[in-house]
Amino acid sequence: MPPGEAGSAPGGRGGGPAAGPARRRAGGDPVKALLHRHRELCERAVDPLEIAAGLEAHGITDRTAARFRHRDVFSLAEELYARSPHEEVAAAAPALVPAGPAAFRGFGYALLPAALACAAAAAGQAWAGAAAVVAVATALVWPGRAGGGRFPYVVHVLAAAVAGWAVYRHGTALAVGLALAVVPGHLGAVAFAAGARARLDGSRALEDFTDRARPLLLAAVALFTGAAAAAAVLAGTPLPVAVPLALLLFLTRLLLRHAAHRAPVGAALALALVPVPAAPLAAAAGLLVHAVLALARASAHARP
Repeated sequence: MPPGEAGSAPGGRGGGPAAGPARRRAGGDPVKALLHRHRELCERAVDPLEIAAGLEAHGITDRTAARFRHRDVFSLAEELYARSPHEEVAAAAPALVPAGPAAFRGFGYALLPAALACAAAAAGQAWAGAAAVVAVATALVWPGRAGGGRFPYVVHVLAAAVAGWAVYRHGTALAVGLALAVVPGHLGAVAFAAGARARLDGSRALEDFTDRARPLLLAAVALFTGAAAAAAVLAGTPLPVAVPLALLLFLTRLLLRHAAHRAPVGAALALALVPVPAAPLAAAAGLLVHAVLALARASAHARP
């Protein structure tokens, strides 16, 4: 090697590349570090929206994304998705989408409580109220998704206790009304999930999705409230008693389905057990506030 070239290695051109990586190592690649931290999420994601929802669940907001040189979480998720090996997961994803028969089975499960309650009540069976309570509580389990917190079935037990206590106080007609409300509750939950997912697909920022999701949730709650009132009229039970209970159970179903933390749900159900006439209404109102906050998050609508 000529002496000039040997001498230039540490300094001139040779020093440039050596100093460059040193500066890059000092500054770091924040997106690469984030990719390493959430590698499993990024590799399993079907699309960038799944990564955006997962990042939000870990506390990363649009403001936090600015530290990674991105305008929002969605833009950051697109880069993470592009830098992740996910070809095999993306190819296998369509097989995980529920088919038509699964949707019909879900609707059939929703019909069972009403059919059982109406048949038992029409036959004059003494156990009609108890059967309806069990059917209504079981209907909350079918669409369940793993949520935050310990003791996953405490919420289901509390829901059964709330319905059972109310039926014990107000009679079998209330149980029939709650059972009849399971079908519109199922349809409302499915419509809300589909609508929220569509809005997530069309959003470009977390705040944008929140602004789109909250009116959808309130519309679903309003439609279900009307359906629950109609079910109460058909069953012959007082509206002020049946509607708050049905709404409380509907919100419980939504929050369980979208993997919300169980502690606020359990607290609302425990409040409804207080022997005060206004307790179910207060519990439903409190749970609605929690649902508006929790279900407006993109992470609540990631694919299970």
